Amino acid sequence: MTSPPTAIRDPASLEADLADAIRPRARLLTAYSGGVDSTLVALMARRVLGRDAAPAVVGDSASLPRNELTEARRLADALDLQLIEVNPGEQDDPDYQANAGNRCYFCKSHLYDALGELAAQLNISFIANGTNLDDLGDHRPGLTAASEAQVVSPLVDARFNKSDVRALAEHLNLPNADKPAAACLASRIPYGTEVTPQRLTMIEQAESALRDLGFTGFRVRHHESVARIELPLDQLPRMIDDDLRQQIVERLTAVGYTYVALDLAGFRSGSGNAVLQIRVDPGSPD
Repeated sequence: MTSPPTAIRDPASLEADLADAIRPRARLLTAYSGGVDSTLVALMARRVLGRDAAPAVVGDSASLPRNELTEARRLADALDLQLIEVNPGEQDDPDYQANAGNRCYFCKSHLYDALGELAAQLNISFIANGTNLDDLGDHRPGLTAASEAQVVSPLVDARFNKSDVRALAEHLNLPNADKPAAACLASRIPYGTEVTPQRLTMIEQAESALRDLGFTGFRVRHHESVARIELPLDQLPRMIDDDLRQQIVERLTAVGYTYVALDLAGFRSGSGNAVLQIRVDPGSPD
């Protein structure tokens, strides 16, 4: 969802507004993922509050792709962030494993609990996330968990939408300024199908195989024996190449899938949420 237009601000004004949103917190811990939103918050917090007063904390769990964790570490090092890693432990929660439509609530609840414990140890009063205005209207149960944990959202406080985030990130020369939005591996599993380490491993290995073959910005949706590949529309023509198609089939069957399917609709962020809309609105007027 795109937020209503905000007043157009130049990068210097965006930087000043975000600094003003961060400064009153004095000591701030950022829930960091390596995405552009949380990276921008973490970097600005370090600049405004100082490195020791503004650690960036990444939640390392089975649903986080290893390549994303590696990139988050590399980026934190390049930006001189104080990076701390925690294991939220959501994978041991039956409510999370059940994978209902509010799975993200349980995931974020465990993350914020872990961050809260760490913040107390470090004598830090505030936990921040990378939520921006464009996130507020989407189906995001994690926002409820953030509210319950009293997590602050500096980007929202500074009235940033996604375009503002990318504009300031580019101005500050962040390497991930144009990085597409990412999601945890569990988001590839249909609601109602249990989240297990085995399923997460299959998905990660399948996506790693496609990445090795040069694909970007895609998802492998897990349907038990079927891997449903969602590609950006401009990459669909590559599938005409018979040798490449055979490589994809061989590599994805090698990780455990029986069938490999290409979704002709292409990549859609949050496409798994369509089933939730169907359940709420089973039909439209004739």
